[in-house]
Amino acid sequence: MLNGSKIRAQFPTLHQKVNGKDLVYFDNAASSQKPQIVLNAIAHYYSHDNANIHRGVHYLSQEATDKFENTRKSVQAFINAKNSCEIIFTKGATDSINLVANGYRSILNKGDEIIISEMEHHSNIVPWQMCCELSGATLKVIPILDNGDLDMEAFENLLSEKTKLVSITHISNALGTINPVEEIIRATHKVGAKVMIDGAQAIPHTFVDVQKLDVDYYCFSAHKMYGPTGVGILYGKEILLNKLPPYQSGGEMIKEVSFEKTTYAHLPHKFEAGTPNIAGVVAFKAALDFITDLGIENIAKHEEDLLQYAIGELSKISGMQFIGQAKKRAALVSFNIEGLHAYDIGVLLDKMGIAIRTGHHCTQPIMNHYKIPGTARMSFAIYNTKQEIDNCITAIKKAQTMLA
Repeated sequence: MLNGSKIRAQFPTLHQKVNGKDLVYFDNAASSQKPQIVLNAIAHYYSHDNANIHRGVHYLSQEATDKFENTRKSVQAFINAKNSCEIIFTKGATDSINLVANGYRSILNKGDEIIISEMEHHSNIVPWQMCCELSGATLKVIPILDNGDLDMEAFENLLSEKTKLVSITHISNALGTINPVEEIIRATHKVGAKVMIDGAQAIPHTFVDVQKLDVDYYCFSAHKMYGPTGVGILYGKEILLNKLPPYQSGGEMIKEVSFEKTTYAHLPHKFEAGTPNIAGVVAFKAALDFITDLGIENIAKHEEDLLQYAIGELSKISGMQFIGQAKKRAALVSFNIEGLHAYDIGVLLDKMGIAIRTGHHCTQPIMNHYKIPGTARMSFAIYNTKQEIDNCITAIKKAQTMLA
């Protein structure tokens, strides 16, 4: 059984007061807090190992390179990728999606189709819109049902021989919906198309085995899983990554350069132009180790308990309106309260030391579906407690009285 107090003690940010109140941090879907081992890893790198990576013959460069590449191997093991060259370091999940979308601009033809869903984060909408505009392809959208589930019947009707790629979120950042990605991948492969999964909201909460899923591309961000900002992962099957053109050009991604012709490096370096966020990548290994040591199944159980408790307590509040009540949900709750604006709720909760997220959560199509400007969102992590939920419920009721 997990020791909650021992876990919380590892997160310095949590041990402070905001507006005179103990901080309650329920904005984990936006970014999680960082354990001390991650902070120590960043400090140690800059204090002892700082150097540019690859090609350096001196000690520091070799040390930095080894630690950088060790993180790649850790990511490979964490998601069970077949080869380490299938792990591409990016700036984040958004950057990873843009990398693939940029590559598909040269693959798609007029009449080809890309499928996304109504519940996507803007970062999994706009890159495909731009891709279709430049390639002549058509963007198709899977609608959602009013409970927040994907309309799978509509999805199956959209699939055809024109479909070239389906890009879908594993877990909705605004609704908490856990999508049936296994079913989506199987159905898409039957028509000969590829699948990209945005796993930014899933990877901190559930075990992901990319080989078992048979997914073609999978991406996520370090900062949502207790790691540093500015580090992302793109997994892609080796044969598919080799077919994509380079995303950016410059140092590191080349094999040979002349004024007549440039040839490109092999994977993964083909997609890693320039000096990367070395310290962030090195420290990301500490975050992966933190999750592995706790056990992803233990994290998931703890967060599921928090989710069910929060739903039960929030349900008792007069005027409570849940936005998204899918059959399978992750550890977040989006809600509105009748007669109140989500922004006002968020501001008043902040005055009481409680951090939640308000607004459209970069999912304006979802808000348009429900005909609302935004929601208040509570999202949970391994260090959150039921007592914090109780504190938040008390604060919401107080805010409700103040705004009445």
